[in-house]
Amino acid sequence: MNQIILTGMVLSTMPVGEYDRRVVILTKEQGKISAFAKGSRRPNSPLVGAVNPFSFGTFTMYEGRSSYTIQSADISNYFAELRGDMAGAYYGFYFLEFADYYTKEFNDEREMLKLLYQTMRALINPHIPNRLIRYIFELKALTINGQGPQVFQCITCGNKDRPAVFSAAKGGMVCSECDRDVIDGMILDNSTIYSMQYIESISIEKLYTFTVTDKVLDEMGRVMGRLMEIYVNKRFKSLEILETLL
Repeated sequence: MNQIILTGMVLSTMPVGEYDRRVVILTKEQGKISAFAKGSRRPNSPLVGAVNPFSFGTFTMYEGRSSYTIQSADISNYFAELRGDMAGAYYGFYFLEFADYYTKEFNDEREMLKLLYQTMRALINPHIPNRLIRYIFELKALTINGQGPQVFQCITCGNKDRPAVFSAAKGGMVCSECDRDVIDGMILDNSTIYSMQYIESISIEKLYTFTVTDKVLDEMGRVMGRLMEIYVNKRFKSLEILETLL
């Protein structure tokens, strides 16, 4: 068996047998992978805390013919602050669920891993509203996947000057000359459009550096709700729990 070292974040874990766990990790080197953490449910196991959701670090593994086995882990961030923040924790679980659903095995998921890490850092920052973090994460994830809406010009003719509405069905802004068949057009505040432009174009490291008004936050929520219906169309358990908490 080959020994490899992978850097990543634990997305989920489930018990296997009496003492083992099956762990899903989003890695920089090999995308999303599944691995077995043998004996990690024993209280004295060195892996007992290393293979929990949110754990980010390097994992030394043996690569078998059909599976990975975790030998050791060097965790650089457990994001332990989320344990004392129930709402923040469930937002975090949502981001993990989303990444698990949205990423693929052996695919280049470096940008998604970077987004996930920076999003968790934002969650433990008390100055950024959790709702805003959610909408930023969702829009940037769609953008990374090539599904981000066109918010810089009319998606039909390319005009940047005429008044425009946002159409999730069309995939972005539609100007007043091209909107005759638009049935889901939303008139957005300029600040909402600027925020979306910023999110789509800025580097991930600079994503969580701004806040918005309640009006912009509500508009972003409506936009992302429609986009998520079109491009993801999945109910996440963590979001259902969040709705009962908020």
